[in-house]
Amino acid sequence: MQTLLLDSSDVDEHAALADVIDAVEQAFGAFERGDTQMPAKSYIDLPQYNGDFRSMPAYLATDEWDAAGLKWVNVHPDNPAEYDLPTVLGTMIYSDPETAFPLAIMDGTMLTMKRTGAAAAVATDYLAVEDATTLGIVGAGVQSYTQLEAISEVRPIEEVVVSDLDEDRVERFVEAFGDAFDVRAGSISEAGHCDVLSTVTPVEDPIVGLEDVGEHTHVNAIGADAEGKHELADELLQAARIVIDDHEQCTHSGEINVPYHEGVLTDDDIHGEIGELVVGAKDGRTDETGVTVFDSTGLAIQDVAAAHVVYENAHADGAGYDFGLIDTER
Repeated sequence: MQTLLLDSSDVDEHAALADVIDAVEQAFGAFERGDTQMPAKSYIDLPQYNGDFRSMPAYLATDEWDAAGLKWVNVHPDNPAEYDLPTVLGTMIYSDPETAFPLAIMDGTMLTMKRTGAAAAVATDYLAVEDATTLGIVGAGVQSYTQLEAISEVRPIEEVVVSDLDEDRVERFVEAFGDAFDVRAGSISEAGHCDVLSTVTPVEDPIVGLEDVGEHTHVNAIGADAEGKHELADELLQAARIVIDDHEQCTHSGEINVPYHEGVLTDDDIHGEIGELVVGAKDGRTDETGVTVFDSTGLAIQDVAAAHVVYENAHADGAGYDFGLIDTER
């Protein structure tokens, strides 16, 4: 047997977003039904290098397929300036759960972007107004691209307002999507008054207040992935219907981690987990719903679900590079 090696271009080409969104939605449902195994994300902190490693293993089973894998990922903020490397580098090992054979080793950085966008799209589908045509994005880094690409799969997005302190990043974003959408630069408040808002920044002091969003805006809070990070003001969170991906992760390192540990928010302020919406245990948006917030920390089951899509599509297309990682003759 051969292991398939897939680089970032292979992942990008074969992570068809409609398929990834569907797989991630199935993963959230499997999580709620108890058909997953997902140990807590483990960290190796490396302050001497201003970085860390994170290990994210998972297994999930749906009605049609099951899958297992491990993502080994880091966050090293000094990489771009000092080493001309991305801040985040990820590697995904995708395994056959029946035999444990490593079916594929693939770039986990592109995979993370795809599955993060897909998770926001799933939440948007359940929580945004049905006729949402405008999308605001705060933070024009790499994650912002798949936010637009994925969310436009579930809503007929026409107009996009992007806000970032870095004018060059805004210009690159506008150039990337200007032919497909009406894209313009704007303030945080202009972005926030769109039908859907995705925040993808690493800030620790909130930058989006209650006055910065519309009465029925749905917010995908993506940026917070570590203790202390906090993009949305407490008043906004208190006024919103909050849906999270996982209670343990979100209260530890998600958008709600700071106000939760300060007692500003409690479990009573959390409407539910996204898996509960997927299986129908709780409502998403109703006629009476105002502002909604999805706190997305990123779950290992999302990576495995996305890797399943990439592997199946790449294998069917004969893409990637087959190599003998394991000597099966012995």
